[in-house]
Amino acid sequence: MPQHLGLVALVVPDYDEALAFYVGVLGFTLVEDTFVPEQNKRWVVVTPPGATESRLLLARAIGEEQITRIGNQTGGRVFLFLYTDNFYRDYRRYQANGVTFIREPKEEPYGTVAVFQDLYGNLWDLVQPNPPNDKAAIP
Repeated sequence: MPQHLGLVALVVPDYDEALAFYVGVLGFTLVEDTFVPEQNKRWVVVTPPGATESRLLLARAIGEEQITRIGNQTGGRVFLFLYTDNFYRDYRRYQANGVTFIREPKEEPYGTVAVFQDLYGNLWDLVQPNPPNDKAAIP
């Protein structure tokens, strides 16, 4: 049976603030926003444009321990990798929308990449992978 990651939980302080950034600034699509009364929370799911399997669950932090994780879920490492089919289109759009890039675009062996911060300080790679090198697979 094939497997894939469907959701990654991203701890945020406020649903609407997070939606304004991920949908309004990054251009993600809102997939679901459902109130869960038993837990007094919302089930908020967004996805990058055109994505079919990967999604982010915007999870409101509850309690001091979760609050301390906002913006630093990976101890300062790049947390998420957003792949694109047109790096400079998205890079320029994000810049125009006020997204903070902490590492400028760079050509790497695997593609073009730059590191940006989300609204809370989590680090993301914006990556346009190089096309596969079919000749490398030939013995």
